[in-house]
Amino acid sequence: MSHVRKQALVIGNNADAPYHPLDAVQEQLRQILQDDFELTTSLDYDQLASGALEKYDLFISYTDRWEEAVSAEQAAGLLTYVANGGGLLVVHNGISLQVRPELAQLIGAKFIEHPPYTELEFGVAVDSGGASHPVVEGIEPFTLAEEPYRFEFDPFCAKKVLLTYRHEGQDWPAAWAHSYGLGKVVFLMPGHHLPSFQHPEVAKLLRGGAKWAAKAK
Repeated sequence: MSHVRKQALVIGNNADAPYHPLDAVQEQLRQILQDDFELTTSLDYDQLASGALEKYDLFISYTDRWEEAVSAEQAAGLLTYVANGGGLLVVHNGISLQVRPELAQLIGAKFIEHPPYTELEFGVAVDSGGASHPVVEGIEPFTLAEEPYRFEFDPFCAKKVLLTYRHEGQDWPAAWAHSYGLGKVVFLMPGHHLPSFQHPEVAKLLRGGAKWAAKAK
């Protein structure tokens, strides 16, 4: 490898995951990011509070806990990490961190519902100026079977919608990015199960989102 890879940590759930176990996708995610990141996977949420995040360039949330909020200490650890310059990449169900309101604000939106899993057409959000953003550089329009997540956006967060999906006659946000303090935050909606991660355009999105959030060139 001609360059030093950055360090990334992904936290999720397995036996207690209601819908999206981390072990179903972690090896594919590792392969997608392997050129630029050394990926550590964990089920231990205490890493958010212990200061362990400081040794990582990127934290990836694939959390699947929609009822139980992380502790105040864990939330504070993640907020501090990002505010001090850490990268946060939230993938699909990783938005379940929203149960803690401070983290919904960090991510920039709350998941509110999703219609049934179906084929969706995705494309870069040209009207928001998102087309020039590094996260979606080189992304071609693509079709993918996914859960059409709907969101309520935080009005205080100046995010840029980068990707949309077409459903029920209109375009809905599917990815966005913003700064938070000295850090960067990216949300990507695709990621329901392994076939999503196996799609080449989703792999490009994950690489672009990870590199931008971690400030990797």
